[in-house]
Amino acid sequence: MVVKKKNPKTRKFLSKDLLIQTAITLADENGINLLSMRNLAKTLGVEAMSLYNYIQNKEELLDGMVEVCVKQFKLPKIGGEWRKEMKKRAKSVRQLLLTHVWLTHLLISRINIGPHFLRYFNDSIGCLVNAGFTYKQADQIINTLDSHIYGFTLQELNFPINKDEYVSKASEYLPLIPVEQLPFFYHLTKEVVTRRYNGIQNFDFGLDLILNGL
Repeated sequence: MVVKKKNPKTRKFLSKDLLIQTAITLADENGINLLSMRNLAKTLGVEAMSLYNYIQNKEELLDGMVEVCVKQFKLPKIGGEWRKEMKKRAKSVRQLLLTHVWLTHLLISRINIGPHFLRYFNDSIGCLVNAGFTYKQADQIINTLDSHIYGFTLQELNFPINKDEYVSKASEYLPLIPVEQLPFFYHLTKEVVTRRYNGIQNFDFGLDLILNGL
C-alpha cells in the first residue's frame, strides 16, 4: 500500500481567510449557485478534501463570506444624529449589495450570528434606542429600513430593462396602451417618452420617505 504524502507547500499557503476571499471572488465572477467546495479547491489548485482542514463545510464558508462583507458596512454611531447615521448605514449596505450581487440572498435567507453581523445589528439598535425609540420601535425601524434596502437592490439588479433603454422601450409600448382604459399609466409612460421624467427609481427618495416619516 502506497501512502500519498501531503504536500507541505499546500498546507503552508492555505488558510480559512484565503478560502473565504477566493470564494467571494468566485461568487462575484460566476454566481453563488456555481460555488462549490470542489470548484473552490480547483481554483486553489488543491484537492477538495484539503479544504476541510480549514473549514467544516460549505455552510461555514457561506457564513464566512457574509462576515467578511458585513465587516465593511459602516456602523451607525451610538449617540450620533440618528437620521444621518441610518442613512449612512443604508447607503453603505446598498453599495456592498451592488458590489456582491449574491450577498442580499445570503443576508435574508440565513441566520447570521458572526461577530461582525451581531455588532452591526447591536449598533443599529443602539443608535435608535439612544435617540429615544423603544427597543420594539428600533427593531421595527431596522426591519423597515432593511426591507427597503434589500427589496430595492433586488429589483435594481434583476429589472429586465437597462436604465439607458427606458425611453426607447417606453416609446415602443406607448402605442400599445389603451388611453381610455389606462389613462394614468398612459400619461406616466408618455412622461418618460418625452423625457419629462426619466422613470428611474430613486433609492434616496424611499429612504428619506421612511426616515422623515419616523
